Amino acid sequence: MLDPIIKTIEVPCSQEKAFRVFVDEMGSWWPLDKRSMSLMQGDGKPAKSLRIEAKLGGQIVETGHDDTEYLWGTIRSYDPHDSLSLDFHMGLPPENASLVEVRFTALENGRTRVELSHSNWEAFGDMAEMMRGGYGSGWVIIFEQAYKSACRG
Repeated sequence: MLDPIIKTIEVPCSQEKAFRVFVDEMGSWWPLDKRSMSLMQGDGKPAKSLRIEAKLGGQIVETGHDDTEYLWGTIRSYDPHDSLSLDFHMGLPPENASLVEVRFTALENGRTRVELSHSNWEAFGDMAEMMRGGYGSGWVIIFEQAYKSACRG
């Protein structure tokens, strides 16, 4: 069993805003020019957009530059301002979903601690170690840099 990837950051905004930016504004901060299905499966052009249906059972869908849609995952649990979890498979079949859990904890001075845990690597079968390695560096770009920067704005 592979250990989960755990990333913890502090963002300079309220718990409510941190949650809203992560969920409702994901399409504005996710670096589609670096991490998208369009780049990996298409002709190397970044995706047009990313949308997330902010509700239990909601889907995360990328729209490619050629309007192809890629299902990235489904919201497994949804507790506004506190936490959410996603079955996350980014273009793979849903039965190959890993688990992404995100918790938002209010701190003093209008700051929020955000913890992301990515686990269930075994769902990727023989690709588990490779996938874990790729997401280890990917979450630095996506979560620690792009999302954190979006919370400042």
